[in-house]
Amino acid sequence: MQLPEPYQQQAQAGQPAPGRPTDPVKEQARQIAAAVDAVYVEKATFHRDETPLPITGSAAPVPQPGRPPMSQGATDASVLMLAGGASTAMVGGAAATVMYVSQYADLAVCAVVFGAPAALVLAIGRLVGRAKATIEAAPATHHHHYNGDVRQDQRSITTTTRGVIANTRNQTPN
Repeated sequence: MQLPEPYQQQAQAGQPAPGRPTDPVKEQARQIAAAVDAVYVEKATFHRDETPLPITGSAAPVPQPGRPPMSQGATDASVLMLAGGASTAMVGGAAATVMYVSQYADLAVCAVVFGAPAALVLAIGRLVGRAKATIEAAPATHHHHYNGDVRQDQRSITTTTRGVIANTRNQTPN
C-alpha cells in the first residue's frame, strides 16, 4: 500500500496544492464555503442579559396600547357596584337563614319578598329604556334667531314641460 503524496492530501481536503494549477470554479466555491463558515462559526446568534431588572424605574407611566386605563369615576362606580352586590348577598343570606331557622316560611310570602324587588328593577329598567327611545325618536328642536325684519315666502311653483323641444313654463300663483 502506498501513501498519497502531500499535494494529493491537500487536494482531497479542498485546499489548493502547491505547484499545481487550480480550477477557478473550485477556488471560488472554496472561498464561498469559507465565507459561509466564517459567518456561522464566528458570530453568536443570541445574547442573554443576566442583569437583574429594577423593581421601580424613574420613567413616568405611559398608557399602553389597547383598552385605556379606568378613570377615577369608573373605579369609584365599580367599587360601589361590588359593595352593593355584596350587601345584597348578605341581606338575602340573612333573610334565608332567619326563615329556615324559624321553620315558618310561607311560599307566597317568599315569592313576594324575593320577587317584588326583581320585578320593580325590571319595570324601572324598561321604563328608562322606553323613555330613552322616545327622546331619541323626537324631532330635534331648532331655534332661529333673526336680527331685523323677516319675510317668509310660501308660494308654490307649478312646472309643466311639453313638446319635442322642451319648453318649461313656471307659473307662480299670486
